[in-house]
Order: sequence, then structure tokens, then C-alpha cells
Amino acid sequence: MSHHLVEADNLFYTYPDGTAALQGISFRITHGQSVALVGGNGAGKSTLLLHLCGCLLPTKGTLRIGNLPVSRQTLPAIRKTVGMVFQDPDDQLFMPTVYEDAAFGPHNLGLDAQQVRPVVEEALRRTGVLHLQNRPPFRLSAGEKRRAAIASVLAMTPDILVLDEPSANLDPQARRELIDLLRSFEHTKIIATHDLDLAMDLCERTIVLEGGKVLLDGPTEAVFQNNDEVLLKARLAKPLRLQGCPVCRRKESSG
Repeated sequence: MSHHLVEADNLFYTYPDGTAALQGISFRITHGQSVALVGGNGAGKSTLLLHLCGCLLPTKGTLRIGNLPVSRQTLPAIRKTVGMVFQDPDDQLFMPTVYEDAAFGPHNLGLDAQQVRPVVEEALRRTGVLHLQNRPPFRLSAGEKRRAAIASVLAMTPDILVLDEPSANLDPQARRELIDLLRSFEHTKIIATHDLDLAMDLCERTIVLEGGKVLLDGPTEAVFQNNDEVLLKARLAKPLRLQGCPVCRRKESSG
């Protein structure tokens, strides 16, 4: 079985305060797929992502990365395979410089300084922030912080890239650069997002969550094009590109 495989089987998670965040989620993601997780606030997207990287462990059910169930015993191996980019880059960038942030993960994987430098420089180059390697993260723009956070994950050479709201707080140009960057990652991508147009740009498959359950799972365009009632239940609307021109709609209604 491929180490890129991600499989959830009847996954439940309840927070200590009693909030049932995941309620029987099942899916199977295979090597190289790009999958969007969409849903309103509180749908369970971020909770599910935190399971994928082992920050949370199931209350019930199983989650497997390749041949390994996600558990306390398997966390070191899981975190070599799964790289997570958090919603807020400030939660991820904590070292004095961009270079040191990108080098932190490889150092903790046991690489020495000579092994670390080439992988870090390649990650910084790939994300377009090599020229910022000596800058403190707090002096970067939102888009630069996002790229630096992604570089810090790519430096660990993950097989599965997991991102939580990657386009949040980005201006249009930074958002476009982010999409181009993520397209260049050829392995498995799992992206939780409210940005449904970004989901259409990057993901051939979309899973719709609501109340910790899977409402829909299928090809992205079909999910958004043909399921208005389900999207409404999940507190979503069609991507802007599928809504048609508002001027044309006004003309049609007045004609």
C-alpha cells in the first residue's frame, strides 16, 4: 500500500468540553490526489486536519496514513510523511529568521548542517522566499509569511501536504502566486478552505462537511454545480465562476 494513502474509517472525535466535532467520517484519498475539504465554520475541517498530522487522535474509529494507523506510537513516522501548513503563519514561524524556521524541521529529523542547507535552500527557492532567508518572519507581508510557512514544511520533504485556509488574508496577487505554488507540489494535497474558487483551481475532488459529517464527496465541479440544496445546508454558495454574470442575470429578469 502506498505511503501516500490517507484513509479514515468511521472517525469520531469529541473535545473535552463535550463538543462532537467529527461524527463517523469515512473517506479514502490515494496517491497524488488534490482534495478540498469545504464547509461552514464548525463543520469539522480544522479538527480533521489536526488528526491528519497527529495533533489530535480519534475518540473512535481509525485513520491511516499508508500502512500506519495514526497513534501516539506512530507519530514520528506520520510526521515525516504528512506536512501541515496552519491557517495562521504566526503559529508556525517562531525562529529569528526565515532560514532558521525552514531549517528547524530538518534538524529535528536528524539531518546535520551540511544535509540541511541544500534542502532548506531548495524549499526557499521553490516558494520564492530565498532572498528573504535572513529576514525575521515578523517583518514579512502576509503573502511572504504564507510562503515562508509552506517552505518550512516543504523542507521536510513530505509526501502529503495538508493546508488549513491557505488563501486567508491574502491579496489577489498573493493568492494567485499561492495557487501557482501549490500546483507545483506533485504529491497528495488536502486543503481545507472557504475559498471555493481556489478549490476549483487546485482540487479535482471535494469533500463537503457539515456538523462533523460528510455530506458530499465527488468531482469538484460536479459537487459545486449540481448540489445547491446540499451546499445551502453546509452554509456554502457556488464558487463565483459558477454563479454567472450578475449584470446578465438582471437583464434576463428584466427582459
